[in-house]
Amino acid sequence: MKILVTGAAGFIGSNLVEYFLNKGYLVTGLDNFSTGKRSNISSFVNLDSFEFIEGDIRDLNTCRKAVENCEYVLHQAALGSVPRSIKDPITSNEVNVGGFLNMLVACKDAKVKKMIYAASSSTYGDSKELPKIEDQIGKPLSPYAVTKYVNELYADVFYKTYGLNTIGLRYFNVFGRRQDPESTYAAVIPIFTKQLKNKKSPTINGDGSFSRDFTYIDNVVQANELAMLTSNPRAENAIFNIACGAQTTLNQLVELLKYNLSKFDPKIANIAVNHASERIGDIPHSLAAIDKARQLLGYEPSHTITDGIEEAVKWYWDNL
Repeated sequence: MKILVTGAAGFIGSNLVEYFLNKGYLVTGLDNFSTGKRSNISSFVNLDSFEFIEGDIRDLNTCRKAVENCEYVLHQAALGSVPRSIKDPITSNEVNVGGFLNMLVACKDAKVKKMIYAASSSTYGDSKELPKIEDQIGKPLSPYAVTKYVNELYADVFYKTYGLNTIGLRYFNVFGRRQDPESTYAAVIPIFTKQLKNKKSPTINGDGSFSRDFTYIDNVVQANELAMLTSNPRAENAIFNIACGAQTTLNQLVELLKYNLSKFDPKIANIAVNHASERIGDIPHSLAAIDKARQLLGYEPSHTITDGIEEAVKWYWDNL
């Protein structure tokens, strides 16, 4: 079976590539290295079962080339980050909406069996309901959130109009191996981990009471495989929360990181934490209901936040 992973050199994409290559799939990877890293795919590029295309999803012909002879597409390519989208909404829209539409067209024309795409918990916007349930969303709070919601709308139209089978996975704060702490818009876990490892005080935006449903990378890989292989008709054209179903405040997160990092260096346990103003566009709390994914996909998180942080810290200690 041949599959395409877009954003193949990125954090989530490279983990998907590695997993499916290890399972014996033929994998095509597409990336333009705007945020992905060559080092993330360096161990795969010489494999006969892996074909890499350096290109941009904003180019329709590149998308058409990438999907050739692929049965399934795992679409991860996007410009992430709420702050990035606030600073540059035009480019975020070009990539996340225009590029997504190109992939839908390419998949439709190539008659791929199914396109699994990375949706986002940011779609819940200003909804104060907890836990977050797939069919109850609010108004987006950032350009990034708008783009990810538009993805869901376009996918729905392509299913109803052209019969293209799609499944959207709303990721909740994914973390784990290969997540880049050097990016200008890096996620909080690799940033905090690097700062603590270097004996620097991490800075929390706000008082630390904001909470997230942090989700380890292996849970996301599992969800993509289940979504790709499911034959459940009720899962067609559906959106699923992919998370652990547990809340962790930023204060709790820092303490969990300090605890695990102090196993390598006891001095880290005593590092103080700084606080700064809240970020524009941030939602206060995020907690996913994962019942729908459990029932229709058979999804069951393999890693809790505690399990995931323990594994992630080990990887970061050796690789940062």
